[in-house]
Amino acid sequence: MFFRWDWLRPHLTAPIVPTLGPVHPDALTVGMFEDTLRAAETGDFLTYDKDRRWGGKKDERVLRSDVVHQPEHTFIPTLTQRGCGTVKVFAYGLRDGVVEEAAELAAKLAAAHDVTGARVVRPLGPETAHPQGARIQLKDFTVGPCPDPGGPVRPVTAWPTGVQKTFAPFAEAMAADGLAFLHARMQAGRCGPVLAAAVEERIVGAIGPMEVLPDATGRLQLMPQYFAVLPEARGQGLGRILWRAAMHWGQSHGAAYQLLQTEVDGPSDRLCRAEGLTSLGFSCTAPV
Repeated sequence: MFFRWDWLRPHLTAPIVPTLGPVHPDALTVGMFEDTLRAAETGDFLTYDKDRRWGGKKDERVLRSDVVHQPEHTFIPTLTQRGCGTVKVFAYGLRDGVVEEAAELAAKLAAAHDVTGARVVRPLGPETAHPQGARIQLKDFTVGPCPDPGGPVRPVTAWPTGVQKTFAPFAEAMAADGLAFLHARMQAGRCGPVLAAAVEERIVGAIGPMEVLPDATGRLQLMPQYFAVLPEARGQGLGRILWRAAMHWGQSHGAAYQLLQTEVDGPSDRLCRAEGLTSLGFSCTAPV
């Protein structure tokens, strides 16, 4: 075993695992970190990796030989070749200077692997004052019902054909939110249902794909979705209806929970906080 849990566990201020992202606190084990090292050797997806639903090979891998594991801190670097390539160093440690040391390692490894991106990812606890980056939030489906909110929301394929045809221009308009990518997956028949809100025979908001997969412990989780509402359609409560419809779908399909990452103080962040989700901490990513 490479990692010592008594060295690593005290520094896991937020449940973030390199190449996997946020995980449920109950699933967070030393074995999960060990699994990422083994996956680095093959390039395969772990069976509980949320990204395996997209198919192909895992794009991000741990740079196993460059991991720094010490009692006072652990640095786990990863490499992705997508685009111009990026090295990210996940910095686990509480003392001052951890980020600066991790940044030095990221810059060194980016040069060694001839990629242009170098970043430090710092997990921070939920008690962090004035946080930046992404908030990790937990929706627990076991604590109460998630009723169907009603409203003008249904699966895209359940809308009349004329309404369905408006999804393409909607997706293109919201490409920055991942909807164009999602539309391509839909056209290829390679994703679960997508819920859409329509006003005056035109799709103006969507959330999806709706998919449930087991985590490392075997519990079902609702996978993260792409979620967007056209700017001109905001302020009517459609985002809240879409989100509640997605939670209703997840609970109805046996999910025990969902993990979400929301930009601190962004629209989705404010919505999730208003809906009473539990904050598990933050993931702060900074360029070097």
